[in-house]
Amino acid sequence: MINLGKLISKIKGDKNYSIQSEYSNVEVIKIIIIRAKQILRGGFSKVFFVKTSGFFFKGKHVQIKHSHLFRAGKNLILGDNVSINALSKKGITLGDNVTIERNGTIIGTGVIANKGEGVSIGNNTGININVFIGGQGGVSIGNNVIIGPSVQIYSENHIFAGKGLIKEQGEDRKGVKIEDDCWIGGGAIILDGVCLGNKTIVAAGSVVNKSFDGNCVIGGVPAKLIKNL
Repeated sequence: MINLGKLISKIKGDKNYSIQSEYSNVEVIKIIIIRAKQILRGGFSKVFFVKTSGFFFKGKHVQIKHSHLFRAGKNLILGDNVSINALSKKGITLGDNVTIERNGTIIGTGVIANKGEGVSIGNNTGININVFIGGQGGVSIGNNVIIGPSVQIYSENHIFAGKGLIKEQGEDRKGVKIEDDCWIGGGAIILDGVCLGNKTIVAAGSVVNKSFDGNCVIGGVPAKLIKNL
C-alpha cells in the first residue's frame, strides 16, 4: 500500500501531516498522475513567468496576469481555471503551502484609473472553490486560514453621497485583514474595513460589515457575535 500521507508530508516538509482516510493504490496512483501533470505545467511557468520556490502545482487554464508582481512560496497549488491579476501597488504575495482551488479569482486592481493596493496570503492557508478576493484597498490574510467555497472579500466601496453618477464619485478604501487561524464558512461575504482577529469563525452565508477581536464565532446578515471561544 502506497502511503499517501507520508508522500505529502515530505513534499510539504510537515512531519505532523497525516491522512485519516485510507486510499487504495489505484486511487493514490491517479492522484499522483494528476499532481505530476500539475508539476509539469507549474515547472514550465516557473522557468518563464512565475516566481515561486519549491513545487508549483498548476491546474488547467490558470491565468496569472502581470506575473512580475506575483510572488509565492513553496508548494503552491492553483486549481483549474484560477485567475490572478497581480496589477497593484504591492502585488500579490502568497506564502508556503497555499492552495487556491478551481475557479478562484484574485485581483489587485479593479479599474485602471485607480491602482489597487494588492493581496498578501500567509503560510498553510487553504482557499476553496469559486472564491473572489478583491485587493483594491488591500487584503491581508494570515497563516493557517481556512476559506470555504464561494466566499467573497471586498476591500473597497463606491462613494454615493453626491448627486452625480455613482461611478464618477470615486471609491472609499479601508482594506480587509483576516488574522491567523480563522475559518470563513462557505458563501460568506467580507466587506471593506473589516478586521477579523485570530481564530474568528464566520458562519456560512454571513455578511461581515464590522470588525471582531477574535476567539469567537460570528454569523448572520449582518454578522453578530454568536459566542466567544
